[in-house]
Amino acid sequence: MRPTEVPDEGLLCDLLWSDPDRDVQGWGDNDRGVSFTFGNEIVDTFLKKHDMDLICRAHQVVEDGYEFFADRRLVTVFSAPNYCGEFDNAAAMMIVEEDLRCSF
Repeated sequence: MRPTEVPDEGLLCDLLWSDPDRDVQGWGDNDRGVSFTFGNEIVDTFLKKHDMDLICRAHQVVEDGYEFFADRRLVTVFSAPNYCGEFDNAAAMMIVEEDLRCSF
């Protein structure tokens, strides 16, 4: 059971459903029908503002189970292989070492 329902708009919706898009500068419409897509510069701005090096996200099917974006400053990790029997995707897990090295 989810601790709350996900609304159709707002912060919780955007955290769950927004997606990176190599063809977008700034913010764009999302093919999912909710939330937005975002480009490299959005990742750069967020990381600088919050003094972070990497964003790790999920909730989007990626072919190899993980996929980098924005010069390896964002990674999408997806852990369900052959999602819903409709995709031929692999699954992945990300391991973060004490020294913050990441492996898959």
